Amino acid sequence: MYEYSADTIQSLNLDSLDLGDKKYDELCQIGCGAYGTVFKARDLQNKGNYVAMKKLRVKLNEDGIPMSTLREISILKQLDTFEHPNIVRFFDVIHQNILSDERYLTVYLIFEHVDQDLGSYMEKCPPPGLSASKVKELTRQMLKGVDFLHSHRIIHRDLKPQNLLITRAGGLKIADFGLAKTFDYDMMLTSVVVTLWYRAPEILLNLGYGTPVDIWSIGCVMAEMWRLVPLFCASTEVEQLKCIFRVIGTPSMNEWPENISLMWSSFEQYSKVAFSAIFMDCCSKANSLLESMLTFNPADRISAADALEHPYFKEKENEPL
Repeated sequence: MYEYSADTIQSLNLDSLDLGDKKYDELCQIGCGAYGTVFKARDLQNKGNYVAMKKLRVKLNEDGIPMSTLREISILKQLDTFEHPNIVRFFDVIHQNILSDERYLTVYLIFEHVDQDLGSYMEKCPPPGLSASKVKELTRQMLKGVDFLHSHRIIHRDLKPQNLLITRAGGLKIADFGLAKTFDYDMMLTSVVVTLWYRAPEILLNLGYGTPVDIWSIGCVMAEMWRLVPLFCASTEVEQLKCIFRVIGTPSMNEWPENISLMWSSFEQYSKVAFSAIFMDCCSKANSLLESMLTFNPADRISAADALEHPYFKEKENEPL
C-alpha cells in the first residue's frame, strides 16, 4: 500500500516548480468538473506538442498543501513509471509560489492530450452505433487499465465515459484521478464519489467499499456502449437505487445490509429483468459478463482479472474493429 510519508511528499518536488518558467501556452478550455478545469495547451519545450493541463485551486491548511492533493500527485507519479497503455500519461506538475498570506494554491497537472473522451466518441458514432467488436475491445481495455490500478491497490472511484479517453488509433486510456485513493480492506470512504449514474449500490447505501465499485462502473459503461444511452439514470440516490432494482431485481430481505438508514421495506419489490431482453443485440456471453459486473452484492461481483478471462473475450467477432 502506498504511504504518504515526508519522504514521499518531498519526492514530489513541488517547491522546485514555478509557472514563471512558461513551459506551456494555454490555448482553450476542454473540460470542467467539480475537481478542476482542464485546458488544452502547447508544450513550449517539446516541439509545440499539445498537452492537457488540469488546473486545481487548492485551499491550504495549517500544514500547507492538503494531503488529498499530494495523494493525487503521488498516485500519478507512481503510476506513470509503468507507462501502462490504458492509463493516461502524466508529465509534470507546476504551481504558483506560495506567499505567507495566501489561503489558496493553484496547481497545474500536465497530462498527455487525447482528442476525445468516450462520451463524445459515442455521440459521433453513426447509427446503428458501436460494433460488437468495438464494444468488446473497449471493454477489454477498460478492464486492463482497472486491473492494473487494482493490482497496485488503487481504486479509481469515478469511472464514466467522460473520464475514459479514446485515442485516434482507437485505444482507451483511463484519466482523472482526482478521486482515486489507495485502499485498505473494510475501509469506509466518502460517499461523494462516482457520478450518480455509474455509482455502485454500496456507495448509494453509504456502506464501506473497495475495488468492486470500479467493476460496477465498468458494467454501466459497457451497457451504455451497447445502448448509446446510460442504463441507470436518476437525479437522487434513492431514485438511482430504484432504477437499479428495476433491472437487476430488488435484493431479498436477507441480502439487505444491516444497520443502514434506508429500509428494505421502503423499496418496491422488482423481479430481475433478463439482460437478453434489454441488450437484444448482445451475445449471451456479453450478457453473462454484464450480469457478473452489475451484481448487488460486491462480494459476488467479478474482479477485473477474472473478467479478462471471461469467455466473452475468448470468442472472436465476425466483424472488423
